[in-house]
Amino acid sequence: MFRTLFAFGCWLAVGCSPQPTEREALERDLQALADSAKARVGIAAVLDEGDTLTIGNRADYPLASVFKFHQALALLDSLDRAGASPALPIEVRRSDLLPDTWSPLRDARPDGGYALPLSELLHYSIAQSDNNVCDLLFRFLGGPEYVERYIRGLGLADTAIAADEETMHRDPTAQYANTASPLDVVRLLERFRRGELLSPASNDLLLTTMLATVTGPDKLKGLLPPDVRVAHKTGSGIRDAKGVVAADNDAGMVFLPDGQAYSIAVFIADSHENDRTNAAVIASISKRIYDYRLRHRPIKNDLQPGVVRAPVRASEIRRFSNPPRRPR
Repeated sequence: MFRTLFAFGCWLAVGCSPQPTEREALERDLQALADSAKARVGIAAVLDEGDTLTIGNRADYPLASVFKFHQALALLDSLDRAGASPALPIEVRRSDLLPDTWSPLRDARPDGGYALPLSELLHYSIAQSDNNVCDLLFRFLGGPEYVERYIRGLGLADTAIAADEETMHRDPTAQYANTASPLDVVRLLERFRRGELLSPASNDLLLTTMLATVTGPDKLKGLLPPDVRVAHKTGSGIRDAKGVVAADNDAGMVFLPDGQAYSIAVFIADSHENDRTNAAVIASISKRIYDYRLRHRPIKNDLQPGVVRAPVRASEIRRFSNPPRRPR
């Protein structure tokens, strides 16, 4: 009898001990992935209304080119308020096309002396992450301070935007002037996705442009199935003399085949890893969150109160399902 009770007690101790929930397992796995890199890694995701996940959330992650999303929102908001069209032509001078920086527009049309509509410049800045075009848009708006005022006006206190691309390339320490917490960024993405920030036409223009992003195909999108669409903005920082890169980031909205979506940001700061390793960490984190979200999709329908669908047309998602591969 004693042996039976002893065996039963052992079974209780082992078999009835609390097992980690799926959510706890997810957070444990994400923390392990973050710890695997010789870097600071921050993760945030809004998986559903009221369901937010964060790992290593701090306000001092350099944004790198992710801030071009913030700039695009401020730009389109200014057009909406003025009743202006994104077809508005903007002059591009040769002096705008600086050397020694990532600039597909300069490479394609190096002489300047022409005008392009703001919508096309937005495509260069967001989808191709053109640094010269980014600074051209800053000059149109009135500088980084205009974008920061816009963002602060939305109540996002953990975001700072103070330096343009030319400044950061002249002084790489200025990369740390443009910072945000991953949580601030996914909150901004969610407000954009729900159509709370821009007119419907402007919202659709930016979303379509983000779906066409060709940078960082090995980051958030890297391990996701081909029928999953990602509207995102990547960021890659400058390495210092010791080979440490200030930032390697990706932030965006993931659209599942059934039309549901979630927002995610993965920021890697002060990384001693190479670009491929950084991208692999981002891709692995993205895939782990995707797998969890796929198993926990809420059942929603048009009759449920408070359900806001993503303002995106299925035809536009299909249109940009297989963008050409470009440099990171």
